[in-house]
Amino acid sequence: MATKGNIDIILKKWPFDPENLGVRTVKGRDNRELLQMRIDMGILQLEIDGRPDGTRPEGFETYLDYLDSQVLKDDDAVNLDDEICCEIDREFVQFYHRRICWLTLRQFDRAVQDADHTLALMDFCRSHSSDEQWTMSHEQYRPFVLFHRTQAMALAALEASGPEDAIENLNKGLAQFRDFFAEYEADEHFDEDDLVTRLVDLRESLREQFDVGQTLEERLAAAVAREEYELAAELRDELARRTEVKH
Repeated sequence: MATKGNIDIILKKWPFDPENLGVRTVKGRDNRELLQMRIDMGILQLEIDGRPDGTRPEGFETYLDYLDSQVLKDDDAVNLDDEICCEIDREFVQFYHRRICWLTLRQFDRAVQDADHTLALMDFCRSHSSDEQWTMSHEQYRPFVLFHRTQAMALAALEASGPEDAIENLNKGLAQFRDFFAEYEADEHFDEDDLVTRLVDLRESLREQFDVGQTLEERLAAAVAREEYELAAELRDELARRTEVKH
């Protein structure tokens, strides 16, 4: 006789694969859509909207929303004590799990949304924590989150509007990487960074696969660098026209 709450049958039907991330969508009893991730010795179940664990911290959609509300009330009153830091770390982990689920399922727009939440939470920590070591324990993962965000933005653009937009999104992401390296005075390590290299490789593979030369924005940047201001003005006008068409 099966023991109440036993998930043996579910685990046997969905074996764990250590080489590949197992992710799927399922319907809950109330017919709402859920995400499930197969992990060693179990399954993680995540909500697709709001906070991944389905809770509403202090009545807010996410813990970051709650913290932001406290800042609006009194910026000086925000004190990231051990309890708050623990709750922040919980939210970091939850949004990481859901982000990699979206990437696996090629739900790139949703992956971008969750990456943006994580980056905003990192920004909050950097602005309000007095513990530099704790802050840096999160900042060290900023390039990884930026990598996921840039990759997702590029692949979403590839599907929606084509390879040139995908390349532009990769360039914008690489610019954010460069700013990060400059902020921490590590410019000399930019070109050799593994995540940067992977984004550059993706960009150049898109150029080759879809036969894309310089994008309009790349041509504009080159014209400005050469002080060809008349050409730059023409390219800006063309870029503005394209932007109007998209919107």
